Amino acid sequence: MATSLVTGGAGFLGSHLCETLLAQGEKVICVDNLETGSLSNIEHLHDSAFVHINMDITKPFFVDEPVDSVYHLASPASPIDYLRLPLHTLKVGSYGTHNAIGLAKHKRARFLLASTSEVYGDPLEHPQKETYWGNVNPIGPRGVYDEAKRYAEALTMAYHRQQGVDTAIVRIFNTYGTRMRAHDGRAIPTFLRQALLNQPISVFGDGSQTRSFCFVEDLIRGIIALSKSGEHHPVNIGNPDEFTLLEAAEMIRRITGTTAELVFEPLPTDDPQVRKPDITRAKELLNWGPTTGLEEGLRRTIAESGDGRLTGNF
Repeated sequence: MATSLVTGGAGFLGSHLCETLLAQGEKVICVDNLETGSLSNIEHLHDSAFVHINMDITKPFFVDEPVDSVYHLASPASPIDYLRLPLHTLKVGSYGTHNAIGLAKHKRARFLLASTSEVYGDPLEHPQKETYWGNVNPIGPRGVYDEAKRYAEALTMAYHRQQGVDTAIVRIFNTYGTRMRAHDGRAIPTFLRQALLNQPISVFGDGSQTRSFCFVEDLIRGIIALSKSGEHHPVNIGNPDEFTLLEAAEMIRRITGTTAELVFEPLPTDDPQVRKPDITRAKELLNWGPTTGLEEGLRRTIAESGDGRLTGNF
């Protein structure tokens, strides 16, 4: 039985990854100090092949058993979190990545870094290819997350080139699905929470900025495919279907049947105007592409979340 270690395994994406790996017959070690993750995301994983270790990965850590794959997903990821925890976000990207990849090196395991489309900043290239170096403000409020991930990518490639560690880098674009926190601060959970409670729906700016939203099942399938491949350079995983935030808000109004009005609020500092992945490499290298459209994914998210959508998680 293969063993995978998942940092950040009690988070939104991490819990879905743990669940899928278990379903595929792997043993899973979830490492999460619950700073932004939640036990409620993994409480259903009652399996002898699953273990949760409450540990802060910014400090050196070790596990006794053999490990075949390390998935490094740990990091505050929503603006609410990394603006509240700027130093911790930088430490997870630096010390945390160093410790996680050091473990992978010791275990001779495949290491996958969960990077982000935020490395492209407010992009001047559209759609964004992996060869694009980005347009990031390193000293802006978002810089703590953007630069932590950019540093983590550099560290990962240095370990691969100098130390021979078997590494992979996935650049994750906007993702949604069950187990998002209702007060996450990102567009989809915010729109859903407000619509379901019939509260005014907050749209930043004039809503013309675009995002490309990927359903979580599609994303996890792509992450695992990349981990199982021999690819070392960054690969975009996301849905290239592009929507303005106003279009997304209107779709959620229609799906939920809410009568809530739209309210427009000031645009956050350094908020990207466009975001759309070029997934050519994912198609060619992994034979991967998303299969779930936004409306279908939103309906599934609402249906599968049950009462949790109003009490904390979707």
